[in-house]
Amino acid sequence: MNDYRILVVDDEEDLCEILQFNLENEGYTVDTANSAEEALKMDLSKYDLLLLDVMMGEISGFKMANMMKKNKATADIPIIFITAKDTENDTVTGFNLGADDYISKPFSLREVMARVKAVLRRTHSPHEQAEATQLQYKGLILDLTKKKVSIDGAEVALTKKEFEILLLLLQNTGRVFSREDILNKVWQEEVYVLDRTIDVNITRLRKKIGAYGKCIVTRLGYGYCFEAE
Repeated sequence: MNDYRILVVDDEEDLCEILQFNLENEGYTVDTANSAEEALKMDLSKYDLLLLDVMMGEISGFKMANMMKKNKATADIPIIFITAKDTENDTVTGFNLGADDYISKPFSLREVMARVKAVLRRTHSPHEQAEATQLQYKGLILDLTKKKVSIDGAEVALTKKEFEILLLLLQNTGRVFSREDILNKVWQEEVYVLDRTIDVNITRLRKKIGAYGKCIVTRLGYGYCFEAE
């Protein structure tokens, strides 16, 4: 198993299902969309790779890729174009848009799996992951080196504990942490801290991060988690 998330965008539903099945057998987490319009409504920033068809509806794969490259949150996501178009001009267009690879239909599934693995290895090497200095969800960015938080480029003033709570929740999106979990991970060896302290810090944190505050969800009787929209 691995932690890579892949989005397949193609207007052929059968092809999406085949690619999803085979990629999941390789251990990837895979979602599908049957149009660029559908895909653009999703949180694309959470994906490590897109398999993107060129010939689709009103928004082509090329146009969608161009939109992604202009968005800071998605600009660095690797893209493999999968398309029936295989002329030299189309290939050049794809690479000029920042594509990491280009596969022409019809293709073998073994070829797709090999190219996916190669692109992920090239763009997500252990060295690059070790050097990561930011954690990002849409416009919310945590600078792990400077211990700063910004929203859409504007810095947000958080206390040390607020920063550490947000970091814990964002690093573990979807996982519920009890008050005791948060106390043990954020306050650690500090002698006497009330459960109420967690609630107060969460309340302040939600207010400070504005629209993203609603992503910090209370699970009654269990604790808190960060839920991506």
